[in-house]
Amino acid sequence: MKSITAAGQSLPTWASAADLARRIATRACTASAAVEEHLARIAALEPHLKAFITVDADGARRRARELDASPQRQGPLHGLPVAIKDLTRTRGLRTTFGSRAFAGEVPEADDPVVARLRRAGAVIIGKTNTPEFGFGAVCVNDLQGPTANPYDLVLTSGGSSGGSAVAVATGMSALAHGTDFGGSVRTPASFCGVVSIRPAIGVIADPDRELGWTGLATHGAMGRSVADAALLLQAMAAPNAYDPLSTGLATGPDAPPRRVAVTPDFAIAPVCKAVRRRFARAVDEMGAVVGEVVEATPDCAGAPLAFRTLRAAQIARTYGVFVDGNVPVSPTVRWNVEAARSLTAQDYVAAEAARTALWRRFTRFFEQYDVLVTPAASVLPWPNAEGERMEMDGRPLADILDYLTITFIVSLVGFPVVTLPAPCRPGEVPFGLQLIGRPGAEAGLIAFAARLEGEAGFCWSPPPSVSML
Repeated sequence: MKSITAAGQSLPTWASAADLARRIATRACTASAAVEEHLARIAALEPHLKAFITVDADGARRRARELDASPQRQGPLHGLPVAIKDLTRTRGLRTTFGSRAFAGEVPEADDPVVARLRRAGAVIIGKTNTPEFGFGAVCVNDLQGPTANPYDLVLTSGGSSGGSAVAVATGMSALAHGTDFGGSVRTPASFCGVVSIRPAIGVIADPDRELGWTGLATHGAMGRSVADAALLLQAMAAPNAYDPLSTGLATGPDAPPRRVAVTPDFAIAPVCKAVRRRFARAVDEMGAVVGEVVEATPDCAGAPLAFRTLRAAQIARTYGVFVDGNVPVSPTVRWNVEAARSLTAQDYVAAEAARTALWRRFTRFFEQYDVLVTPAASVLPWPNAEGERMEMDGRPLADILDYLTITFIVSLVGFPVVTLPAPCRPGEVPFGLQLIGRPGAEAGLIAFAARLEGEAGFCWSPPPSVSML
């Protein structure tokens, strides 16, 4: 793709969000020019990629004009086009949750995280695609999709923040918001070659969360660089007295990680052979920059059962009404609800106990190490037409969650994660790493990721398939 000229100003096609924010702040270009650039890319690419459920061209242009007329910079995201995953409420802009049941839903109020982004100066350019209610390995629903992987249009973008990952990877949005329960930010980031940050639970307050003490899911940030994702995280992060787990983002310097551990599988996660080979190569490339790395893992015994139990119970509480009321939902949503039918209160309490024990084992592990590196996905992107991931290397998986073990273990303990693209050879699809740190040490983790990005080539690159569209 060539650069597009808007309002007489030429904008670089792949400008980073951080650079674009500086250009707008110094009046080197306008918010309106930035919005027109991104809307033009959406118009050109969206028919092929299906990353958005709703594009708010009129609203984005109106907001950009308001920001351009403002005598003062609104905030760190002033004028930046930001895409919001369509699981998150946006005032005056329909929020479908990827479901026919909400196809015409237009919220009267923003989700708190969207309100924070608006206050920071973001221009909400649209709502990105997601499987229904965020449950599914393929980013498709009755309203939109499947979202195509920009590196190979036959392949999946990953679920469930696949639309956001594609929007960022292709320059349709400067930044994108996602949500992550069992890997829904990290898997699409790995598949689409972008950076994501899933902060520690509580960093991004969620005062509207019905089960305030659960803390399995969180909002996340996606960008084409570590600096971009960090910029979005800082705008979203804030404490809130009505979220019992709220902490906000730690301030001040953090010591850069020095003691690096790696594991391909936490000793229990199914991981395919191709990913193991890519991971081993990435570890060698990382070691050439950071020095010695040690293969080690926390003891993760009991984690899969604990996560499945807690997840099923929470999903059934929220979405069981649709299944019980015979509202048409996807087979994946139905499966998730039905998984809770045989659970007892004792099962739930036992899962919470196992989760607590795992958290303490992770805490002890991070007394010895500063960062733990794992694959960000257990498989490489597969064809959208194949649907849910039910096999690996020709062997059947236990269920539709099995391939997410490598990511949902981290969800269970709520430690912060940066997902970083590993270097690719010609013809390879993207593959990412999870860089896991201790809660409160996001700054050091981000600095570590930025070092790998700058010194070892762990970075986003323009999708070649997009240039041919």
